[in-house]
Amino acid sequence: MNCAKAEAEKEPLTEKKNNYSEAKGASCLELLELRVPAHVPLGTRAALACRWALGPTDVLYSVKWYKDGKEFFRHVPREKEPRRKFPLPGVDVERSSPNGANVTLHPAVLETGGRYRCEVSGERPLFPTVSDHADMTVVALPDHGPTITGSRVRYQIGDRVQVVNCTSGRSRPATRLAWYVNGEPAPAAALLPPTQERHEDGLETTSLVLDFKVKPKHFRRGDLKLKCLATIATVYWRSNEESVQGERMKGYARSRELSDASRADRVQAAGNPGAAARALPAVPPLLPAILLLYKPTLLLQNT
Repeated sequence: MNCAKAEAEKEPLTEKKNNYSEAKGASCLELLELRVPAHVPLGTRAALACRWALGPTDVLYSVKWYKDGKEFFRHVPREKEPRRKFPLPGVDVERSSPNGANVTLHPAVLETGGRYRCEVSGERPLFPTVSDHADMTVVALPDHGPTITGSRVRYQIGDRVQVVNCTSGRSRPATRLAWYVNGEPAPAAALLPPTQERHEDGLETTSLVLDFKVKPKHFRRGDLKLKCLATIATVYWRSNEESVQGERMKGYARSRELSDASRADRVQAAGNPGAAARALPAVPPLLPAILLLYKPTLLLQNT
């Protein structure tokens, strides 16, 4: 007897009929877990798992697997051929566990992506059934990291960093791009809306343009670092970085170094009078003689 039915029969007679009518299709059969990978790289294996628990009086009748509503695998213990595969484009069952709880698909192609459902049923007379579903996306990873174009070798304070473009490699789904300036996420005001291009083979490329005005805060030790990060869920993470020199900032750095050296000389001279005398420019020894030679001439001119 089904455990749900047995529980219903324990209720008062006035309520038994309604409770049993609501529960007659139910059972102690319970689906505990369904594991379907959310993202699977193209050409790899996809492992699917379904775990259930039977009630005290339940007997397993079947385990069935579906993709987008179409059955591709079943396990019926009482049949002469307990496990059977059904042809479905993009779904190739490489192996399965004896009870049908685990199936492995290989190789994963773009058509392998979709909604997968595991359905577990008990034996007669009630044939209780439980099921759950989850979605899987097959990821075509880019064959190279993001590329940066349009940047200049040098920027001055007040210049505009514009039309600096980051383009991802071809992928599916589309790659997500993000700009970083000196290691910090670029503000939304410095980004143009991303654009996507879909190719004939179904793959996509994404582009993201950076546009902002250069300020002194953008330079670190004279360099401005621009980094583009490309990601696809948790299966892909690549970046590219360029270091741009700042002309004015380097000039300021040199000036600051010179002024610091002059200040150090003045401090040293104040604490040591001899050093102060040595710090004064030396007068050429021939200069008084030269002045005497020219003095008579100057006097004659004045008379």
